[in-house]
Amino acid sequence: MSRSSIPPAGADARTAARAWTAIAVVVASLAPAAALAYGGHDSVGCTGCHTLAPADGSRGGGAVFAAPPNPKLVEPRTNRPYTGTTAFCLFCHAETDRGGQGYLTVSRHTSHPFGLPSVNRKVARVPPELLREGGRFECLSCHDVHPSNPNYRYLRVDVGKDGEELEKVCVTCHPAKSARGGREVVRFDSMDETRASPSPDRTAVPATEATSAPAPGGAP
Repeated sequence: MSRSSIPPAGADARTAARAWTAIAVVVASLAPAAALAYGGHDSVGCTGCHTLAPADGSRGGGAVFAAPPNPKLVEPRTNRPYTGTTAFCLFCHAETDRGGQGYLTVSRHTSHPFGLPSVNRKVARVPPELLREGGRFECLSCHDVHPSNPNYRYLRVDVGKDGEELEKVCVTCHPAKSARGGREVVRFDSMDETRASPSPDRTAVPATEATSAPAPGGAP
């Protein structure tokens, strides 16, 4: 090896330092967004899941989805791909070899049942408002995935910052099996716009304040 081909002393160290500096810059740029986010859907935004007019005309539960339904992951009872809103959730939340994108994947073997065409009331007493079209039990029965939901993992019930009160979700549908009994729990629902509170920076000036404001030029 010629002397000209030998890297100068400390070259590797300088290269590594530049690489870590670049990584640090990227992490720093993402930190403010991460600090405000309750989950991954905050950064995805509305158009990450929805569109005004899907090319294939696909809809799920009345919503217009930007992503297609998962065509590969099948429901064990029917041996056919999932339908309804669950099929759209599984477009992202299934393994890549099963038609998903590999994001926080779920499995029928380790997850609570989902994508059920109906619910046996001896097993679970699901509130009617949590069932989807045709009485189906979908992912959205337990999760409200809009970014306005501050709850842990977008659950419909506040279970604490780290999910330490997960029993609040269970008692919603299984009151006979819980020490909480039939105690009422408050459920988050982003689909009811009558309950929505405006953001502080978008709050309109109350009518009384608007009418009592002085006119230009000091006129009464």
